[in-house]
This record gives sequence, C-alpha cells and structure tokens, in this order.
Amino acid sequence: MEETPHDAQHTGPADGDTADDTGRTGPTRKSVLRAAMAAAPAAVLLGSAAAPALARDRVAEAQSGRQSGQQRSRLLEPTPSCDDGDQPTPPQTEGPYFKPNSPERDSIVPPGTPGMALTVTGYVFSIRCEPLANVLLDWWQADPYGAYDNWGYRFRGHQFTNSDGSFELGTLHPGLYPGRTRHLHVKVQAPGQRILTTQLYFPGEPRNETDQIFDPRLLMTIRQDGSSLQGSFDFVLNV
Repeated sequence: MEETPHDAQHTGPADGDTADDTGRTGPTRKSVLRAAMAAAPAAVLLGSAAAPALARDRVAEAQSGRQSGQQRSRLLEPTPSCDDGDQPTPPQTEGPYFKPNSPERDSIVPPGTPGMALTVTGYVFSIRCEPLANVLLDWWQADPYGAYDNWGYRFRGHQFTNSDGSFELGTLHPGLYPGRTRHLHVKVQAPGQRILTTQLYFPGEPRNETDQIFDPRLLMTIRQDGSSLQGSFDFVLNV
C-alpha cells in the first residue's frame, strides 16, 4: 500500500504489502523475463541481449523509398500498452534506515569513495503511460562495504524527474547488508500524490533466491560498461 500525501522529505514507515492496486493478476512478459534473470549467472546477464523490456519500448521501422532497407528507432508514443500490461511498480518495506531531509543531488557518492561506479537511469510513468515531470525520487543505500550512514547523508539524496519524466542517478555498486541481497531503496512521489516506497534489485545475485523480500518485478536491467555498471528501471505510478 502506498503512503498518503505529505511532506515528501518527512515520510513515515511504508507498508510492505505488495498487492496490486488495480486488481489485475497473472504474470506479464516482463515479470517472467525478470524472474528468469534472477536465477541466471551475473556474467551472462551483463552480456545478454534478452534483458527485460522497459516501460518505454523502442521499435525498429524500415524506411520506404530511397531509404528502403535502412532501419530507424523511435520511441513509442505513451499508450496503455507501452508497459506491456505491467501493474504499477510494487511497493516494498522502507526498512530501518530511511532518513528525511536528504540533500538534493543527482550523485550520492561521497567524494573520494572507492568502488564500482553505477549509473541508474529511467523514466517515471503514470498508469496511463504518461511520463511524469517533477517526480521526487529519494534514494538511500548501503555503501560498498554494506553499511548505512545513520549519522550523515553518505549514499543518500533526492532528485526530481525532468520534463520528459526521465532521471539519472550516480552512485556506487552497494555492498551486501547482512541477511539481504544487494538492493537500492527509493521513495517516489509525483506532485501532490501518494508516496511509493520500494526497492530495486540486481540480476544474477545469488542472494536473490534466499532474500524473503526480493521481488523479481523490481529487477533493474544491468549492463557492464568498462569498469562501471549501467542500470535501467522505469517506475509506473498508480496516478
């Protein structure tokens, strides 16, 4: 269940219920693909072309006339089918380490902190697949050693989506927290709407199979880019 509207930087505990607000049931193509990715080896996932489809799907069109045979890619217009019939992004528990009043910034990496760079990009859509501007995303995570900063704001920060609903977060690959698989925390709130509190996961993690909170619908698409990682995830809000 999502939280009720209030000051986005002073949020209370979230309900861990993952019931579908729309009442729809049954797996979608993306949820099946993500479930398969959860059990696959990480090395294969990073180089695999069969990553789960994002809410924004790109299609190739053959141009006619003199450009016959050439391919171009265009972004599908937002429609109810653009997310492959997915349900709204499911909520998950806030956990014990959320802190309000995080600084506004697009990178939550403390200067000079060693670790594998991770960039997370994506879009925030409404249930009607309309991109949502000025959506708050408040992030927090464990550092590369698996520890949370409960005194300051290391690996904590909030940002807002652009006019096209896009966002980009700079961080580091989080360490493993005892008893959990690798994950990111986030609160997502469209202007004047309820807050979605959830978590994002990494494909190919061995602990995905034993983590009782893990949900394959929340798997990011991850690819290796030299010595860094590029992650993608699109949020769908029930607005």
